[in-house]
Amino acid sequence: MKNYKIKISGMTCSSCEETVSKSIRSLTDIIEVNVSLKSNTADIQAKKNIPIEDIQNVLPNKFTAHDYEIHETHRTKSKPSYLKQLYPLGLILFYISITSSLLNLESSFENLMLDFMGLFFIVFSFFKFLDYKSFPNSFAMYDPLAKVIPFYGWLYPFIETILGLMFLFRFQLFNAIVITIFLLSITTYGVIKTLRNKKKIQCACLGTAIKLPMTIATLIENGIMILMAIVSFINMYA
Repeated sequence: MKNYKIKISGMTCSSCEETVSKSIRSLTDIIEVNVSLKSNTADIQAKKNIPIEDIQNVLPNKFTAHDYEIHETHRTKSKPSYLKQLYPLGLILFYISITSSLLNLESSFENLMLDFMGLFFIVFSFFKFLDYKSFPNSFAMYDPLAKVIPFYGWLYPFIETILGLMFLFRFQLFNAIVITIFLLSITTYGVIKTLRNKKKIQCACLGTAIKLPMTIATLIENGIMILMAIVSFINMYA
């Protein structure tokens, strides 16, 4: 296993950071890539030697790779535990659960689910808008539809906001539920494929402002939303 540290010149924003990361990941034998805008570097872990020329070839013209360093390693760099990395996600889901429960103390569980889904979409779209320019590239790394239709990645935070309002105001619930099941099923397929291929990428569920790893937690999160939507759909005709 080889570790590389290279300087990347030409990066000016977080969107550049995502573009460089995505470009380097397109090379074969890449295990992990961590690009830092602050230090203008890319830490690369690969299965074998990768010439710097190959790295430069996959980068857009505005970026230049130089100061190439390589060393072999037999130990894994210590990383924060998954629990620590997923803490922001867990905290957000906790507050959404508490809020939706308090709103429905004297109401039905069905209304609680609708409020949960509404708050979920509103809150998660908010975090996507915090670093809106970087979100589409990060989302396209695992969402099949965003890969094929890049504009969908730019549109997705707005779709989440609209869906959130539809659930909270009980407007066109049938359409909101069907769209939720359809879109989240596509994303979930991409998440499953990413996890099966053991790709180490960032989850874009909270945008790119908060760094979250793609883990089974993302799959569970999507699964809960799909399940709630299906139950709500069934209740509409029960």
